[in-house]
Amino acid sequence: MSAAARARARALLAGLRRLGTSATEAERERGARWELSAAREYYDYRKSIYGDVTHRALLVDAVGTLVVPAQPTAQVYKSIGEKYGVKYSEEEILARYRWAYGQPWGRSRLRYVDDGRTFWQHIVSSSTGCSDLEYFEELYQYYMTEKAWKLCDPDAEHVFQAIRNAGVKIAVVSNFDTRLRPLLQALKCDCWFDAVAVSAEVEAEKPNPTIFLKACELLDVKPEEAVHVGDDRRNDLWGARDAGCDAWLWGSDVYSFKEVAERIGVEVKG
Repeated sequence: MSAAARARARALLAGLRRLGTSATEAERERGARWELSAAREYYDYRKSIYGDVTHRALLVDAVGTLVVPAQPTAQVYKSIGEKYGVKYSEEEILARYRWAYGQPWGRSRLRYVDDGRTFWQHIVSSSTGCSDLEYFEELYQYYMTEKAWKLCDPDAEHVFQAIRNAGVKIAVVSNFDTRLRPLLQALKCDCWFDAVAVSAEVEAEKPNPTIFLKACELLDVKPEEAVHVGDDRRNDLWGARDAGCDAWLWGSDVYSFKEVAERIGVEVKG
């Protein structure tokens, strides 16, 4: 891609990102119309660079797209924490959790290093005021079990099988610690995927393009041949596009994996 082409791509992506700063209802409405127009322009531009590219790979975000917590986080923190002396209400825990999670993490350039314990100990103690290591360990182990999570789409297994049978490879691309692989095994869905690119192993977190490029490398496809689906505009949509991948926003562009399959040209029967 030429320098001029890269500059134009950056300008288009920057325009899409400005939508996130809309504040009022009228601005959001204008922003939605603008986003539709900008998205069309982006895909026209993408087509001018890559032509009619067939999607040979599907990249899927984990939390918020493939799976979600089975119970609200604050509820779990409180229910397990009561025997350890946690007194905060669920509302207080949620507010403190959001604040702590949104702060810059100064211990490392990455939040999820190896098993992520250092980061999560900080989040748990900040959210609940409890630094008891037994409490933390019980929470930490709980979120590695199948009872802590549920699938966003109950038809995922059937759809993924159809997609792979059609010759399209699938990878999970997630900002997560090293518990992700045993968690996928616990949920009995690890066999649905050809590869897993987890930030703690790749040492890069979305929206860094590196993690998407690693997933494409693992699947042996070019970035422009892959489409990523995730629920976070910044991490998933912008990050994947910065890597050269196509990208669809879960809950906005697509609402089910069957719809994803249809958009990449795979028929799902039943």
